[in-house]
Amino acid sequence: MQLTCLAVVLALVATGLTSPAVAQSLKPEYKLSVVPGPNTAWGMGAQRFADLVRERTGGRVNIKVYYSGQLFAGQQTNEFLLLRRGVADFTLSSTINWSPQVPQLNLFSLPFFFADYTEVDAVTSGEAGRRIEELLGKLGVRVLGWGENGYRELSNSVRPVARPEDLRGLKVRAVGSPIFIDTFQALGANPVAMNWSEAVTAFQQGIVDGQENPVTGIYIPHRLWEVHPNLTIWHYTLDPLLLTVNERVWQGLPEDLRQVIAQAAVDAMVYEKAVARAGLDDGAALATLAELGEQVEVTDPLGFLEGQGVQVISPTSEAMEAFRKATEPVRAKWRATIGEDLVTAAEADKASAR
Repeated sequence: MQLTCLAVVLALVATGLTSPAVAQSLKPEYKLSVVPGPNTAWGMGAQRFADLVRERTGGRVNIKVYYSGQLFAGQQTNEFLLLRRGVADFTLSSTINWSPQVPQLNLFSLPFFFADYTEVDAVTSGEAGRRIEELLGKLGVRVLGWGENGYRELSNSVRPVARPEDLRGLKVRAVGSPIFIDTFQALGANPVAMNWSEAVTAFQQGIVDGQENPVTGIYIPHRLWEVHPNLTIWHYTLDPLLLTVNERVWQGLPEDLRQVIAQAAVDAMVYEKAVARAGLDDGAALATLAELGEQVEVTDPLGFLEGQGVQVISPTSEAMEAFRKATEPVRAKWRATIGEDLVTAAEADKASAR
């Protein structure tokens, strides 16, 4: 009998069949949480990841994307806690929404800190990015890749904003994170913190004058030109995305599947970032999509918006310097909260890209 059992075990190993212990470690469904809907670069990147994993694991790992904050009932800042508790297995999350629990993530919300996409990539792939990944790892969250929602631009229904003084008195919906409140107060605006689910109605009713979000990530998908015909391209802060997995879930996966999922994450984020930047960078994003055999509906976002009657404002270099000067106290204050060492590492990363 013992010889027979041994023979069966060896046969299973030889044929590559999954052992009962490994089979039990796989869930019928793994939940992936995202904030926006499926028609955004953010949502499309999440679905790309889920599709690649399902395809490359032969259907052994089935990830379902839960759009529009379904898992955290619209409370965006709760997502990090839900991931740690295992309510979500995976997330594609904004650093902004996790910053209340992980203050170091406010690095990317420092106003006028990143000059261009090259600097952004240098930080996320450099020493500062590595430190953030290590920090999250200690909190039970593994980073599989970096994506992007995009530079956050300003839109409003009242007037064109080309200089700091144009912001005075404007009611601007801002993320509830304190650094955003500090930034808009420093610029003379009246920041209003509210969940996105409430914001669109407030815009339509004229309760709030403006908002700040990425062009391809939020402004175009939500047709905000219908309520906010003034758009300022000022790149005042950035919104990176983290593709993550609960560490306990990760350790419960067989090693061969982990390798497949890790590569799927990298490939999905290359696609996601290209969709987010399409038509807004030097052409690299559209070239990447072409190499992948993919395309986006709007290849010239700003030209498209001008065709919709939007007044697109690009502040002069002098005005941009005035914006930076007005928000210098905010950067100085938040360096201490983020951590001087981390900010210094990010500055070194940026310098290496110039």
